Amino acid sequence: MKDKNIVVIGGNSGIGKAVAEALEKEGANLFLYSKSAEGTTELDVSLAFSEIPGLPEKVDGLVYCPGTINLKPFHRISLEDFKTEMEINFFGAVRVLQSCMKALKKSDSPSVVLYSTVAVQTGMGFHAGISSAKGAIEGLTRSLAAEWAPSKIRVNAIAPSLTETPLASALLSTPEKKEASDKRHPLGRIGTPEDIAAATVFLLSSQSSWMTGQILHLDGGMSNLK
Repeated sequence: MKDKNIVVIGGNSGIGKAVAEALEKEGANLFLYSKSAEGTTELDVSLAFSEIPGLPEKVDGLVYCPGTINLKPFHRISLEDFKTEMEINFFGAVRVLQSCMKALKKSDSPSVVLYSTVAVQTGMGFHAGISSAKGAIEGLTRSLAAEWAPSKIRVNAIAPSLTETPLASALLSTPEKKEASDKRHPLGRIGTPEDIAAATVFLLSSQSSWMTGQILHLDGGMSNLK
């Protein structure tokens, strides 16, 4: 990853921060963006924008991290809730991808990493909002991988289970909640940002150069094992 130009959207906390730290150790040139702009360039993905400020002319890697956790019974999810989930998880990604497309095409080995959720493959109650939005991300991943393959732009997604990030803090707010969440996973623990970051760096790197259009299930066995 040395001297590669990597754009990380949502790069100041949780998974995005861990990805940025891992890439920094690999010698990448980082271009970090977030809504809060703490240590990054400000970018609100839920708002329309014509271009991304400070974007390098050539982008070797793009990572889109913004997400939501808004678990409710289906009958309590308003249309506005659904729209918010889609705006941040899906439409924000679309805006960023369209803004970065020309710069990605200028790279010799461009790679895009998006994030889904285990709840797309494995039906989970109270996840209708997020699984719908991330299901759209999985469809987008496969479609763009096919469309952009002639330009050698690889597009993959990671589908984690519950990961210990600020976004998930309400679900892990007590030792009892944390223990219960650990036990639900066949490997006996929830994920860490570093788990997801390591897989992200792999997907950005030449080690995965023959891999595109894939959904990488990084979930402690949650999606396939009992």
